[in-house]
Amino acid sequence: MDLTNNTILITGGSSGIGLELSRQLVAKNKVIICGRSEKALLKAQAELPKLVVYPCDLSDENQCDQMVKWIQKEHPTLNVLINNAAIVHKEPFLQTANITEKAEQEMRTNFLAPIRLIHLLYPMLQQNEQASIINVTTGLIYTPRADYPFYNATKAALHSFTQVLRKQTEASNVEVIEVMFPAVKTPWHKGSPPKIAISCEEAVTKMIKGLVKGKSEIRVGGAKLLYVISRVAPGFAFKKVNEITNEK
Repeated sequence: MDLTNNTILITGGSSGIGLELSRQLVAKNKVIICGRSEKALLKAQAELPKLVVYPCDLSDENQCDQMVKWIQKEHPTLNVLINNAAIVHKEPFLQTANITEKAEQEMRTNFLAPIRLIHLLYPMLQQNEQASIINVTTGLIYTPRADYPFYNATKAALHSFTQVLRKQTEASNVEVIEVMFPAVKTPWHKGSPPKIAISCEEAVTKMIKGLVKGKSEIRVGGAKLLYVISRVAPGFAFKKVNEITNEK
């Protein structure tokens, strides 16, 4: 994959992995980021003035539709979609009264939004050169962490869908790529990341190396190890994932 002269949309681009992707890509590409917080988007743009920003709550179908129409009009050269945005609820399933509402919110953001954007933007991507769809998932698609009652499942669903999409579009000019990250030190962990978490810079640097090498599945750091262990000893992998403690 050539990471120059592209027009790239990064969802969840105002913080964490999305912002680090913007830092590493914006010098040689046009980078558009979207997110729920206009304040966070403008802060990212202040740091990286070349960024193009668009406020959008991806869990809202109408807002997604409006963003796509804006992209079609203002940025018809879009050729790379990076579905990075995700939310998580760290709640006890049976003890939380409104837990099903939170499940629906995660499903809309983590799974339905990416497939909606892919469906709406695919005709445009197909018309442009070096077209790619990059779906960001996690090593937890192989072995779930019990702290997250829905996050594992939403990302596993996106993983399965990505495999199907890659097969269904194998004759087209659009590459379908999946990046599985390990724990990464981002605001997503609310100040208490797992002790094994790596930095955003390291995570994104390894992702980009995989993209440049042309890999369709990129397992970063611990996600690669978890993939292997889960195949050989799934019970052991589950135990170890759920023994991981957070930083104090």
